[in-house]
Amino acid sequence: MKPYQVLLFIVCCMAVLAVMSSAYVTRMLRDDCDLRWPTLAEVFDYAEPAETTEQAEAAEPAEETGESEPAETAEFLAMTDTLAADTMIVEPQPVRVAVPLVQVDSTTDSRMFLAAFYRSLTEAGERRVRVMHYGDSQIEEDRMSQQIRQALQTRYGGAGAGLVPLAQTIPSRSVHQELHMNGRPITPQQGPRRYMVYGPKRTQRTDGLYGPMGQMAVMADSLVRGSEQLMALIEPLDGGPRYSRMRVFADSTIQYTADGDTLWLEGKGNVYGISQESDTGVIVDNIPMRGCLGLVFNKIDSAQLKRFYAEENVTLLILQFGGNAIPFNETPATIGSIVRGLRRQVRFLRECAPQASILFIGPSDMLTMVDGVPQTYPMVPYMDRLLRKMALEENIAYFSLYQWMGGSGSMAHWQEIGLAGADGIHFTRAGARKAGNAVAKWMMEMDN
Repeated sequence: MKPYQVLLFIVCCMAVLAVMSSAYVTRMLRDDCDLRWPTLAEVFDYAEPAETTEQAEAAEPAEETGESEPAETAEFLAMTDTLAADTMIVEPQPVRVAVPLVQVDSTTDSRMFLAAFYRSLTEAGERRVRVMHYGDSQIEEDRMSQQIRQALQTRYGGAGAGLVPLAQTIPSRSVHQELHMNGRPITPQQGPRRYMVYGPKRTQRTDGLYGPMGQMAVMADSLVRGSEQLMALIEPLDGGPRYSRMRVFADSTIQYTADGDTLWLEGKGNVYGISQESDTGVIVDNIPMRGCLGLVFNKIDSAQLKRFYAEENVTLLILQFGGNAIPFNETPATIGSIVRGLRRQVRFLRECAPQASILFIGPSDMLTMVDGVPQTYPMVPYMDRLLRKMALEENIAYFSLYQWMGGSGSMAHWQEIGLAGADGIHFTRAGARKAGNAVAKWMMEMDN
């Protein structure tokens, strides 16, 4: 075709599309076919956004979270990294999807289910009280756990970052770790072979001996030939009170000596974790499981968990899962199935730690693109309500990150003020600090 013919063809196509956009509705349903096209006004970006509302069965009022003050300006928040209130007030974004109605008792303060934990804090001056925070990538780098730890240790005593794996593949905000073999630094991949209950199939075990962190490392048989000694440097970074001792949780065949922040390990066997801690006060362990839905705890040997939870006086288990289900399971049926699976995990952990309270932290608001506009995933509020209902039925505490942030569309506001990442899913470090402080404050308000 000649150039003028190509140009004429393009102009004709644009004319036809313009006529369709101006003459037809923007969406047509026919049989099982869903057709969409923009209006002419939208093409030239002069149309006002259409106002839509959630369907009545999905439009339940947000729960009261206490008195709140007007939010600060975005500029002030970005500069000071503080909030004037526990809840951020934002305008919700419309979601054009129907979800089943979930009735939740909003009058019950679920912190009443933390009674066993609160009782244990009265003994913190005489013995060690352990809190274990399990979660997905939202708590990597010791995010959120660090603020909970600092708040509890400030009030009840205690020191140290708690449990860390022998080989830390993701840097932490609380400790700096290095591995050395024969006097030379090595990467975690060059060190002992790691196994994870939440990892790919090649990293999983058949005997369930993953330990309390859901991951472990095998000494000697996976090291470089001729190397019998491994050095691990674990240096505190958070500036908190100095820990009094460093312990290694491992098979009895593993021998170790400690000198300050340095460990020397020898022997063949399994290493389940290293803990920097004090003899009294509160110890808070950060245990991130990237990409995990939280449906893996019953794959860990129950006898191993029971022994650890009992001997270490674990009085609070924090579970923070659910977000990884949202982008890939956009139907009520699949979300419901995942929540039922999480209920089974709660029951399993209660059997392993009958002396402990359990706190479930629900997923934050999460954004997806709808017609080029960022909006809350439709299943986020549905999962939040299902999780709250499950928690109340199982007599465990529940903290709704989604509601605390401000509900539907709040993640977009958090992005604007630098508290959430570009993916619309994860907090920035500043946002994680704010969320962690909110959880700690919420927990400790009840223990007065």
